[in-house]
Amino acid sequence: MVTKQSSQRLETVAAASPAIELRRINKHFGPVHANKDIDLLVRRGTVHGIVGENGAGKSTLMSILYGFYTADSGEILVNGTPHAITDSRHALALGIGMVHQHFMLVENFTVLENIVLGAEDSRLLDTSLRRAREQLRALAKDYGLEVDPDAIIEDLSVGQQQRVEILKALYRGAEILILDEPTGVLTPAEADHLFRILRTLRDEGKTIILITHKLREIMAITDEVSVMRQGAMVKTLETAQTSPAEIAEAMVGRRVLLRVEKDQAAPGKVMLEVKNLVVADDFKIPRVKDVSFSVRAGEIVGLAGVSGNGQSELLEAITGMRDQTSGTVYLNGQPLSLEGDDGAARARAAGLAHVPEDRLRMGLVTNFQAWENTVLGYQDKYGGGPGLSIADAKAAAREHIAKFDIRPTNAELKTANFSGGNQQKIVLAREMERDPDVLVIGQPTRGVDIGAIEFIHNEIIKMRDEGKAILLVSVELDEIRSLSDRILVMFDGHIVGEADPATADEGALGLLMAGVTREGGTPGPGTMPEHVTPVERTLTEFSPKDNSSKDVSP
Repeated sequence: MVTKQSSQRLETVAAASPAIELRRINKHFGPVHANKDIDLLVRRGTVHGIVGENGAGKSTLMSILYGFYTADSGEILVNGTPHAITDSRHALALGIGMVHQHFMLVENFTVLENIVLGAEDSRLLDTSLRRAREQLRALAKDYGLEVDPDAIIEDLSVGQQQRVEILKALYRGAEILILDEPTGVLTPAEADHLFRILRTLRDEGKTIILITHKLREIMAITDEVSVMRQGAMVKTLETAQTSPAEIAEAMVGRRVLLRVEKDQAAPGKVMLEVKNLVVADDFKIPRVKDVSFSVRAGEIVGLAGVSGNGQSELLEAITGMRDQTSGTVYLNGQPLSLEGDDGAARARAAGLAHVPEDRLRMGLVTNFQAWENTVLGYQDKYGGGPGLSIADAKAAAREHIAKFDIRPTNAELKTANFSGGNQQKIVLAREMERDPDVLVIGQPTRGVDIGAIEFIHNEIIKMRDEGKAILLVSVELDEIRSLSDRILVMFDGHIVGEADPATADEGALGLLMAGVTREGGTPGPGTMPEHVTPVERTLTEFSPKDNSSKDVSP
């Protein structure tokens, strides 16, 4: 149903003049036709979403608009005037700013120094900093972008760093702001705050272009949405007049199941057991504190929690990537020896596969070709060392590429040339195709599009049904609730609760993740607040309705 408020928003959108107009944009990278005759119109004072599968050409198109790439052909109009945008400085001069998925900040500089860097307005740095501090204070007040100007970037949370990136663009006079996958590294609370900021910016007359693969974000925040598929623009829709199912079908070219379908689990014997595990971080500070749990064959145990509460250190210790302070990890009843530099290799040899949370830092060597990344850690399967059969390894890589629909399909292409979602599928294929007894998987669909999410979820369920034990960590609470047979909640290094996803509602889990109970106290290890009436939350909840003011976590 379209409400009076959303109807007024639609009328405003329809009446607005274009801030950006792209006409027949084409871009090739060698034989790859990344953008094919793209037409796009973005109206001033709106939030315009751009969605598509990984490799659909979304980021390439916006990089052309921001001056990182030059189009092979086509025309760009900014506020009705044609411009040949040559670089990012030219884009900024035209009032176009961009917040990248991976932030462009100097980590050992302060917030203020990052804001001013490259935009000094005086030969005297102190004068520039003083003026910037005043403008920063005004911008923070106007748009809810509060951040300590004297804080060091590396000491800030990811959400605060993102605010710095937005402030950088606004300080440089951006009237058109491009955000590339802005919530991929945010907690739900940080994402909610970002949405409030974007609404404020829109209401103040700024134009927002939002690149995302999350349909919930599209339904929650955008006025219009454009769908790309295989480098072409498929359609542009008024958000209040469409649905997630329609957008997903346009993205993928077929109907997409927006919720996980699975049979009841039939857990068998305990395959992975963790007893009294204590793990410290790089500064010797305990991050995992006396944690014990088990995962059985034929079940998925989901580990929920806000990032930074010990989940990463727990996964690294279980998989042999980080030494444990004390405690024991058992695989199929046998204690695993995980200490030392070859702990991960011993874990793999014992039947444990690992999809790390950070694919770029821990899962891939991006300068390697795709086939080389498909054999990392498993070289012995193809002869190993100087006896490595490159032909067999390449043949296996081609099978992985076909089964997991990895694009491009060239196994000899450098992994750096694949989109983030396709890089993720390379890691998933490598680990899931090894027939492990236990799969430890962190953030399985981070940066992955809706069609690939459906495929990955189905593969995880298939492994469960084949009797594999799966430990799943995800910041996506919907993903945890949809896939898991049991949910463990982690806070401040402890397992503070266990829940049945069939009965636990999002509110109860969210409270535990925040370290409080419904009564306002702090949960101790093993506690779980009393459940309230279950609320089934699926993407279909966001059917056409007023989306002008509702906060929805991604």
